[in-house]
Amino acid sequence: MDGEPEVNGTGRKRRRRRTRQETEADLLDAARRLLQRDGVLAGVNLREIAAEAGVNHGQIYQYYGSRQALLRASVTDLVDRQVAGQEQGFWDLPFAERRAAMFRHRLAEPEVVRLEALLALDGDEGVEALPRFAQTRRSLDRDQRDGALPADADAVAAHVMAASALVGYVIFREAYARDTGIPLDALDDRAEAAYARMIAGLTGAGEAPETDDGGDLAPA
Repeated sequence: MDGEPEVNGTGRKRRRRRTRQETEADLLDAARRLLQRDGVLAGVNLREIAAEAGVNHGQIYQYYGSRQALLRASVTDLVDRQVAGQEQGFWDLPFAERRAAMFRHRLAEPEVVRLEALLALDGDEGVEALPRFAQTRRSLDRDQRDGALPADADAVAAHVMAASALVGYVIFREAYARDTGIPLDALDDRAEAAYARMIAGLTGAGEAPETDDGGDLAPA
């Protein structure tokens, strides 16, 4: 499709054709903008995404093959952008500290979590609920060697349950705030403290680890 105008040999302006990489990036950006504007439950109109990106509707199917694949690619691209340059040191953190950092990271992008959940409920087998699991497994093995997790613990199950508790909270946090009458910011703070205690129980520690407001780190 057309891109930025450029001048040809006759002096007349013509449109520069975008590369496939540029077109894909425009489609992913357009999908994210519409999701942020309308919310994930409003549905995604592929013709509207194409118009927003300035590309032909047929190119979505040419490049991605399906609506699910486009949305999945948009989520993956967003996560990759967020964690670019931020992974250093994350995998070296002990289990409890990694999960504390993950709580803050996932809370910052609730729309991504909700879209992942909807894709999974829609039967999309390409959804990765545990991205970078090979690296996670290496960190879990180190946790058990170093004592950050009990040697006899089911480390993978601990990771899965910690991740599922966090995802559930992120999806329902606004409803939880309404039902409990607790302001959302206050509930987030209390949930983070409760989550830290839960993780401390998985690690066998008696006290929850201290947390701070930083640590916008990569997903485990």
